[in-house]
Amino acid sequence: MADLNMTTEASSNHQDLDKKSVKELLIGINQEDKTVPLAVEKVIPAIEALVNQIVLKMKDGGRLFYIGAGTSGRLGIVDASECPPTYGVPHGLVVGIMAGGDSAIRKAVEFAEDDEHQAWKDLLEYKITAKDVVIGIAASGRTPYVIGGLDKANENGLITGCIVCNEGSKVAENAQYPVEVVVGPEYVTGSTRMKSGTAQKLVLNMISTAVMIRLGKVKGNRMVDMQLSNEKLVDRGTKMVLQELPDLSYEKANELLLKYGSVRSAVDNYLR
Repeated sequence: MADLNMTTEASSNHQDLDKKSVKELLIGINQEDKTVPLAVEKVIPAIEALVNQIVLKMKDGGRLFYIGAGTSGRLGIVDASECPPTYGVPHGLVVGIMAGGDSAIRKAVEFAEDDEHQAWKDLLEYKITAKDVVIGIAASGRTPYVIGGLDKANENGLITGCIVCNEGSKVAENAQYPVEVVVGPEYVTGSTRMKSGTAQKLVLNMISTAVMIRLGKVKGNRMVDMQLSNEKLVDRGTKMVLQELPDLSYEKANELLLKYGSVRSAVDNYLR
């Protein structure tokens, strides 16, 4: 039975959804979504504290791990997978792990999130150490997979954080640096892939972006270490080189970029 104090499980503020027009549905969803950034704004100090710890650990050779189940787990995997192409960091510096393994990314694995011992087993496969940071992602804040993973991480001397959408949860209790983004009842009662998922995505964007900037992976406002994995990114990179070296032709900037493999390397080698 749902905990009546969990706002993620509380009854929607909108009634008779099945009787509404498409326009009414879309307006209602949008009204609820507008509240999410304001909820995130309230917890910026908590996000700041967590980011500062991640930066310290990564500068010492540590890594960042996300653990979660369902939508929360998928969001962690998405954020982790986007760090290498965006910032040119190695695969494995930021890692997303979800209950049920990779097969659960596309199809739910029944009861996978209920095993409180599995997350730590999954983390051990990466030879996790006290230099690493583990962030548990769970909208409800009560997912056993996440609770158990954070508990073992704490026992083994790791920095732990979390992103949850209820106050006073067990997940937050087990995190040294909890981020509790309370977004209130979902438009569809209990459907935490909606506002809660949006809040988690926003916080993940903030964490990974701020960390990468503090690690020197952005110059000015440009992704100077991004991977050149398609024509769009090659063109974007060429234009970034031109912003740094405005006297070059597009063709010369493109040549330098392709020769050295990144905006940073192209500019640095040209200026030597």
